[in-house]
Amino acid sequence: MNAIQPPSTIRRIGLLAWLLAAVMAIAVLALPGRAFAHAALVATDPSDGAVLAQSPKRFSITFSEPVSPLVLTLVRPDGSQLPLTFFRLNDQTVEIDNPETLRSGTHVLSWRVVSVDGHPVGGSALFSIGAPSAPPVVGQAVDWTLRAAIWVGKLFLYAGFFLGIGGAFSLAWLAEDRRLGQRFVATALLLGLVGAPLSLGLQGLDGLGAPLARFASPTVWKTALETSFVWTVLIGLIALGLALLSLAGPASLRKLLATLALLGAGAALAASGHASAAEPRWLTRPLVFLHGTAIAFWAGALAPLGLALRRQPSEAQLFLRRFSRAILPVVAVLAASGIVLAIIQVQQPAALIDTSYGRLLLVKLALLLFLFTLAAVNRWTLTKPAEAGDTEVQRRLARSIRIEVVIVLAIFGVAAGWRFTPPPRALAIAATQPVSIHIHTLQAMADLSITPGHAGQTAASMMIMTGDFGPLDAKQVTLVLSKPESGIEAIKRPAFKPGDGTWRVDNLVIPVPGRWNARLDILVSDFELVKIEAPIEIRAE
Repeated sequence: MNAIQPPSTIRRIGLLAWLLAAVMAIAVLALPGRAFAHAALVATDPSDGAVLAQSPKRFSITFSEPVSPLVLTLVRPDGSQLPLTFFRLNDQTVEIDNPETLRSGTHVLSWRVVSVDGHPVGGSALFSIGAPSAPPVVGQAVDWTLRAAIWVGKLFLYAGFFLGIGGAFSLAWLAEDRRLGQRFVATALLLGLVGAPLSLGLQGLDGLGAPLARFASPTVWKTALETSFVWTVLIGLIALGLALLSLAGPASLRKLLATLALLGAGAALAASGHASAAEPRWLTRPLVFLHGTAIAFWAGALAPLGLALRRQPSEAQLFLRRFSRAILPVVAVLAASGIVLAIIQVQQPAALIDTSYGRLLLVKLALLLFLFTLAAVNRWTLTKPAEAGDTEVQRRLARSIRIEVVIVLAIFGVAAGWRFTPPPRALAIAATQPVSIHIHTLQAMADLSITPGHAGQTAASMMIMTGDFGPLDAKQVTLVLSKPESGIEAIKRPAFKPGDGTWRVDNLVIPVPGRWNARLDILVSDFELVKIEAPIEIRAE
């Protein structure tokens, strides 16, 4: 009787739980307007490898999706670094002011930005003033210690969400004796409570490209708090706390808290990441929510059920019966949501082999096939005899469940590796983006865009102006693309005016990627032909 809380206390705790759930729901609903796909580089200006006659007044970096700059740096030919602190965001482009006149030689424009899905993106581009020189040394080595820490942090978080919160839900709703497996569940929840803030700090380190030694730096945490991952951590901490509270108290309160915690785990996973940021977000975000809650239900019940079958098989029969009845629709939801999300992320079957993301997915699918097979054998051959009290079958089922737990942990490890791999969907978006250059001379200037910016079937668009930015009513414009070292004859195509103030060349086939020289032959009058040119980088894909 002493364990029973007074009704007023139960009502107050229940009201607090519902308020926390409302906070989680509002947080998730507030996110869709900010969520985008994992950003991929589209173009830089100056382009990678460009040789300029004079120092540019500004730089620009264009991505497949909007980003937030974290660190922008210019490395001079002598290796000294110039922080670039004045920039503007123009849709998908970061426009950066150049604070000084650059000397002759090769420079490196280096960037570290974060996608709105919370994942950092880094890179660099080389360009030269006057003539190329020996490029300055820029550290590009992968910090494997930091990556390992990020991976471990993800595992802790997954353990808390799936084994901890899912385990608390199973103890509240399925178990006859909730003490069996409670220590395991509490340990998993504590791992999640450690992993959530740890992962947030590591997010800041990764965003800045900083070493582990700077983990306590205020700048690191400020950076982390500006990413969408902070919502996953905030909602996750609330859900983990609710699950921990559900391990004690009367049954009705435990069920309420565990249910809210399970919903919170799904909401936390849907708040950031590759899958929830993919378009259409009205579909992907609910699918991530369903996928996460289904995983938590299944994975969370395994350890407590296995421990119950091994230690108190007679009292585990009700737990097993409830689990076996509920698991089929849960697995159906898990599989259906996972298949749709995989199709959205991968898009083309070839990406399963050609990309790191796809290869990790194949490993995960192989583990899932093994897990589903083992679960099917348990469900259709061992469950009924175990429910009937066959002690030998109960021991076999407990051993089989232990194997399932090991496979689930391996799947978590593979899924944590996705943190470092952009999905094929994001790569495909980047591949469809144009490459653009600005050509400026005293006689004329032009903005040239080739869409898509990779080898193959493309189209070119040109805006022609005078050298002082005035209108230029040309009689004829011809695009000439040449790449002498490839042994391919120059591609020469006349442009036409579609009536929108631009000149276009359709059905333009660029046979190979690499640096091409783009020349525009502009017939200003019957007696004046102006030729302007600049290099343009054509991607492979």
